[in-house]
Amino acid sequence: MSARHVRTRWSNAVLVCRKCSKKVNGGFGPDGDRSLAKALRKHLRLGKGRKAGAGILEVGCLDICPKRAVTVVDTRRPDQWLLVRPGANLDMLAHDLGLKEGTDAKHR
Repeated sequence: MSARHVRTRWSNAVLVCRKCSKKVNGGFGPDGDRSLAKALRKHLRLGKGRKAGAGILEVGCLDICPKRAVTVVDTRRPDQWLLVRPGANLDMLAHDLGLKEGTDAKHR
């Protein structure tokens, strides 16, 4: 059996360490009560799943384990990982990751 292709609307994909997110216990979003992945999706109105404009995926441990930060990988630049502290400016982070607001198909 050969591999099948599945289409997405993603312009790019960002990997967020789930273990780091649990260790910092939220700290993102306007009230500081969301994980980084959820805060970015909500802030940019991206939606979730393959129909979203970009993929923000929580993945297993990336083996960096910074203190009081979350490890993030921009798949366009896999050689440059980011360590994001709670309370980070989501607009600046989105810009650094090449994410644009409202790229979900529902918001076009």
